[in-house]
Amino acid sequence: MRISYNWLKQFIKIDWNSEDTSSLLTDLGLEVEGVDKFESLKGGLEGIVVGHVLTCEKHPDADKLKITTVDLGDGKEPVQIVCGAPNVAAGQKVPVATIGTKLYDKEGNAFEIKKGKIRGQESFGMICAEDELGLGEGHDGIMILNEDLKPGTLGKDVFDVETDEVFEIGLTPNRADAMSHFGVARDLKAGLVLKDKIIELITPSVSNFKVDKRTLKVDVSVEDDKLAPRYCGVTISDITVKPSPSWLQNRLKAIGLTPKNNIVDVTNYVLHELGQPLHAFDANKIKGNKVIIKTVEAGTKFTTLDDVERTLDAEDLMICHADGPMCIAGVFGGKDSGVNENTTAIFLESAYFNPVSVRKTAKRHALNTDASFRFERGIDPTITSYALKRAALLIQEVAGGEITSDIVDIYPKKIEDFQVFLNFEKVTKVIGEELPKEIIKKILVSLDIKVTNVTEAGLGLVIPSYRVDVQREIDVIEEILRVYGYNNIKFTEKLNATIANSSRTEEYKVQNIVANQLCSLGFNEMMANSLTTPNYIKLSENLKEEFNVIMLNPLSNDLSAMRQSMLFSGLEAISFNINRKRGDLKLFEFGKTYHNLPSGYEENKHLTLFVTGNRTEENWVQTQQKSDFFLFKGYINSILSRVGLDSKISSLPVENDIFSEGISLAIGKEVIVEFGTVKKSILKHFDIKQEVLYADINWGKIQKYVSNKIKFTDIPKYPEVRRDLALLLNNATTFEEVYKIAKQTEKKLLKDINLFDVYQGKNLPEGKKSYAVSFIIQDENKTLNDKEIEKIMSKLQTNFENQLGASLR
Repeated sequence: MRISYNWLKQFIKIDWNSEDTSSLLTDLGLEVEGVDKFESLKGGLEGIVVGHVLTCEKHPDADKLKITTVDLGDGKEPVQIVCGAPNVAAGQKVPVATIGTKLYDKEGNAFEIKKGKIRGQESFGMICAEDELGLGEGHDGIMILNEDLKPGTLGKDVFDVETDEVFEIGLTPNRADAMSHFGVARDLKAGLVLKDKIIELITPSVSNFKVDKRTLKVDVSVEDDKLAPRYCGVTISDITVKPSPSWLQNRLKAIGLTPKNNIVDVTNYVLHELGQPLHAFDANKIKGNKVIIKTVEAGTKFTTLDDVERTLDAEDLMICHADGPMCIAGVFGGKDSGVNENTTAIFLESAYFNPVSVRKTAKRHALNTDASFRFERGIDPTITSYALKRAALLIQEVAGGEITSDIVDIYPKKIEDFQVFLNFEKVTKVIGEELPKEIIKKILVSLDIKVTNVTEAGLGLVIPSYRVDVQREIDVIEEILRVYGYNNIKFTEKLNATIANSSRTEEYKVQNIVANQLCSLGFNEMMANSLTTPNYIKLSENLKEEFNVIMLNPLSNDLSAMRQSMLFSGLEAISFNINRKRGDLKLFEFGKTYHNLPSGYEENKHLTLFVTGNRTEENWVQTQQKSDFFLFKGYINSILSRVGLDSKISSLPVENDIFSEGISLAIGKEVIVEFGTVKKSILKHFDIKQEVLYADINWGKIQKYVSNKIKFTDIPKYPEVRRDLALLLNNATTFEEVYKIAKQTEKKLLKDINLFDVYQGKNLPEGKKSYAVSFIIQDENKTLNDKEIEKIMSKLQTNFENQLGASLR
């Protein structure tokens, strides 16, 4: 937000330099990010002086040039200047650019006036035309000034060049009260009070407002006073639309606005002066002489001032006449009702619209205007009529005209001020220092907060309704501290520390342990947006559309649902990196998924891992090796081992359809990890052409099983035996089928089945793949001999051959 210092001084008479004022504003929470210099004319006419042409003679070597001698009023000899203007003559007072002066062309490029020779004659400056000084477009001849001017008078004094300093304030969204010059002046006054500088806050007078004649009445009807709690309007007739006077243009230019015409400029001026948005309608375009504030039917077409046809929503509040909408309330005007050079009468609107309604409408139509910026944060409902009078008087000043109706003010239910009780003990506790009660009262009064009740315990307060960010006791304490000054709070040299008894298995501790381990394994942590597109659920049958958590007011269609799976946001990151030539990736993320289940809303925490590309960077010591399933499984096992769960884990077939090959790891019957190779059909959706390994670890369940208690069992008395089979299978065969057949074949002695390698590629028959499966066999009562082991393995092999058509490699 840009604040003009000259404009600010119209409300508060302060003689501080901009640096001191910036410092105080920053201390008050209105952080000044920079101060820019503004000049109504670029260069400020520095080096331009009034010159008196003493003589003017024809140039001996050029028909269109003249040689003049000019008195510059500096007490020195007159200087010779060669001039090509046809209207230059002796006795004139003219603007002269002296040696070293910088002038600017229409593009803003500077050129310096230097001593030179023109057709053999020396010239010590330049007599200027309008366009050369930036004072107009005229270039037919030089400017001829008032003959009463004294030679040597500075050009900036003759042409009233305005210079200003403009504060760039980084305003936080909660400070709706400071979104104007008056609001900033009000805060500045409060800050000066504690410096014992009692300065009056000057408000623009509207005492001259009066109805000249009642010849143009526009009826107003508000159909929904919840969306438009207050609405004011007045008509002004016999106006002349033309460019604004220079003072008004300079005010707007200083804060970065481009002047349009005197009517629009006044509405913008009052908006930035008082923080109250206004809108002017061409009164002759209001059909039926009636303004109706209402919502319209969804799908209604409406063309805004920027020539864009928009489709209205049923919740958009509109300003309408008898034939349809004229303006999107609080957001943007319509093309067919705006003010132009032919306008002779206007209906001027000043209103308070529901902040939530305005914000939703502005976001829905992707519009961000100065008006919507203020309405959606909450403006002051008490100044609606005052701002209207202020604008009407300014319009009469710059455009003429007469007030031709009474002010319509529809305000059925007054927006009440907030009541808060402030406890002195709470103030001391929060601030950490006991402030004198008189200082507290002084600060509150300087902030327009009324003290209605005083007790030993505290103060009864009434907060003005424009302070929408101050509604609780803690908000009031923050205001006191803000004005008192954070820098003024004393700090003790005593160091206090609190030792809390916390479990070593608290979630954040376990999370940090695992994150550090993954980083040491070459992983990078990522953080993806929990908002995503609802269309991703179509990539998996496990995800249901009815379980989506949909945002009521989404930022965009691509960010309109909470994610049900963390896979797709990770694949977005992988695709982004691959497209930038970074294809060797190891990523992990701690995050949540969100579900709208029949039983209610549910969110679950997960740890996800992604591995794709090569294991290591290319180097001359070793050949490149791709990251594979076996390596990925090692990463998973290392995590489970680190949190002490590796001994409890058993392998199960994966049931999630996002994997082409995968394994589930469970504790008992509860699955805590699913990992494997992501299906190519899903990768294709993200334009990923290389294999991606993905693991989804249910962090909530992991945390449940991590315990402070150390449990142990005796080392088995009898050894376990491991046997491996390399099975050649059809591509359609899953590990789940292998797992079930093995379990049915040997229920007693077969303790674990594990898929530790998958291979598809050359040297295999078409339509085939290779599974490397391990089998753990153990009898708890005796040591198994080779004959018993071979019998079990033979039965397994036979069943795989008969039921799956498998063969050994």
